[in-house]
Amino acid sequence: MKIAIGNDHAGTAYKNAVVAYLESVGHEVINHGTDSTDSVDYPDFVHPVARDVENARVDYGIIICGSGNGANMTANKHQGVRSALCWNSEIVSLARQHNNANVLSIPARFTALQQAVDMVKIFLETEFEGGRHSKRVDKIACQ
Repeated sequence: MKIAIGNDHAGTAYKNAVVAYLESVGHEVINHGTDSTDSVDYPDFVHPVARDVENARVDYGIIICGSGNGANMTANKHQGVRSALCWNSEIVSLARQHNNANVLSIPARFTALQQAVDMVKIFLETEFEGGRHSKRVDKIACQ
């Protein structure tokens, strides 16, 4: 699988742990995130991830900022992106099963590092259920 990842200064340690996990299980990672803890503007690192998802250059995106909100809002401006702000495993599962989320937004300041890695694993392993959820997901995009 090919995955794009982006983060701001609050998510650098989380990004490093997630990338290490993804590469250890054989995924290809495109790193759009900062490698520093110096303050940066999250949209600069989230838009490239969302563009990769929007243009089908990757299978999924992962974005990380302090609250997860700014990154999530930024990603969801792109057509075809369904970014889900998740802070626990149950929300991650539902975002994939019911909403066919293709971007996972992680709030670094509100999740433990190992919890974030576990959420990424669940995100990538959980299938969209389709069925009654498909018609709802199809109505998300503005047309």
